[in-house]
Amino acid sequence: MELRQLGKTDLKVSPLCLGTMQWGWTADEGEAGQTMDAFVAAGGNFIDTADIYSNWVKGNHGGVAEEMIGRWMKERGNRDQLVVATKLRGKMWDGPDGEGLSRSHVMRAAEDSLRRLQVDTIDLYQTHWPDTSTPIEETLRAFDDLIKAGKVRYIGASNYSAELLQEAIDVAERENLPRFATLQPNYSLVKRREFEGGPMPICEKEGIAVIPYSPLAAGFLTGKYRAGRTVRSARRERTNEYMNERGFAVLEVLDRVAEAHSVAPAAVALAWLLANPVIAAPIAGANSPEQLADQLPAIDLRLTPKEVEELTAISASF
Repeated sequence: MELRQLGKTDLKVSPLCLGTMQWGWTADEGEAGQTMDAFVAAGGNFIDTADIYSNWVKGNHGGVAEEMIGRWMKERGNRDQLVVATKLRGKMWDGPDGEGLSRSHVMRAAEDSLRRLQVDTIDLYQTHWPDTSTPIEETLRAFDDLIKAGKVRYIGASNYSAELLQEAIDVAERENLPRFATLQPNYSLVKRREFEGGPMPICEKEGIAVIPYSPLAAGFLTGKYRAGRTVRSARRERTNEYMNERGFAVLEVLDRVAEAHSVAPAAVALAWLLANPVIAAPIAGANSPEQLADQLPAIDLRLTPKEVEELTAISASF
């Protein structure tokens, strides 16, 4: 697997990033370890998590995914071969500054993530979503201190509108503060308008590397959700907006292109993203090595211009 430069950083990452929202939710620690092993064995080196994963699960206090990754890296002794990204913003403790992007929350959350991950430095530290109650300058100054202390290498953002992303860029330039090197938007064949009509032009202009999350639309683009088919999945409800004539039309084209290349539809959906120069590494989600195996061929899959055009056209209404 050939590594690529992550935007304006010195980090070199695999073309797919392994997401870990499912650790402690739909995948237990054994399954998580097996999936991370398979990812690394295939040449992957980029792992993304967040401090809140997965505190929506009963009995999960948050930080569980980071803890699993930390134990796995320690057991394998492979920290130096990986690019580790995590996020902050959600509620992690009760009381003042238990959530958000205030300086107080940023500094404590960073220390907590470093401890759970069992690392000295977070390669990419990202705001999970904006905090409009905190001035962006306050957040960036906290990040600046973390970078100067060697606890963070680069910073990124997730779920930022074009306006907020531009504000962050302007403040960083004016105050000589760190700039966001990456952006994590919700972006896929069936989720396009928000990113393409929003921050994508800024990312292209500013050299911000894009790491799309949910690139398979909660599993819809794997092809397992079809009309008249019942699928038991924790994410089933998140696919309801695609279970219609428009969504099934996209699946028809995915099926045809996948068959032509002898790969799974998931690989084609990811390859369509990777055909866009602004995309650095879609975040692949998998509960097992078997699920991951359907996605890995995207790395070497080169869609023809006609196939990219057809997929782009059929999904234009999204």
